Amino acid sequence: MPKFLRIGLHQSNVSGYTSKAWCVRRVGSAVFLKWGAVEVQGAGSGRKVHWTRLPQEKTIRCRTAARAQDYAKAAIARRRSHRYEPLTGAIANRRPSAEPSASLKQAFATILIVDIVGSTAKAAKLGDARWTKVMGHYYAAVRKELKSLRGKEVVTTGDGVVATFKLPAAGISCATSIQKAVRTLGLEIRVALHAGEYTISGGEMVGLAFHIVTRVAAKARAGEVLVSSAVKDLMKTQSTIRFRDHGSHQLKGVPERWRLYRLEG
Repeated sequence: MPKFLRIGLHQSNVSGYTSKAWCVRRVGSAVFLKWGAVEVQGAGSGRKVHWTRLPQEKTIRCRTAARAQDYAKAAIARRRSHRYEPLTGAIANRRPSAEPSASLKQAFATILIVDIVGSTAKAAKLGDARWTKVMGHYYAAVRKELKSLRGKEVVTTGDGVVATFKLPAAGISCATSIQKAVRTLGLEIRVALHAGEYTISGGEMVGLAFHIVTRVAAKARAGEVLVSSAVKDLMKTQSTIRFRDHGSHQLKGVPERWRLYRLEG
């Protein structure tokens, strides 16, 4: 069964991230598809991939073996064009958590999300080899700043990173540090922050606060750091950090309107 892993990361030598995997298998005139979120542990030949939850499955019946073969070839071609790499090893069932009850514990934090603007066009321009190197430097730079400001990486999202901070000031400082760090790579990024409660389930962040921060990020332009009113309210005592009112916005799928602010300086 051909298997593919999404390579939003410097894939072969990075450990401890979540991604997406696809499996394609043909039997006679039927094509069996399986896909879902996975967690990657280890690197190189020792890398192991686990489903973070039960994968989705679909059966395509093509009437003839020739049609099924064509369908499978097209499905494989689409995966490769969407920046997936072939997987040679097995995808194991969900890795058991050492503290299953803790993984569902709700917590309050400042949530930061950073992603690259125009990554698809940039990747096409640079080519796979150069883009892979750039992404390796990008994630190394982001993780260095997270570590220095005590941010906790939660999940990677294609070419983005979601992290949490106990203090909003640390999240703001990390956002500006990341901007400076990746500038030499020729990348344009946008950053968003929101403060609220979240839950980690199956290795992924869930909850309204996570949806809000992703919607705030969608409102940000290249080079901008946008924060929600929840973050700004927590920063009232920080006179050295300045924000500019970015207006009131309806965030898709989120109740009520939210006032956003752009970090200045």
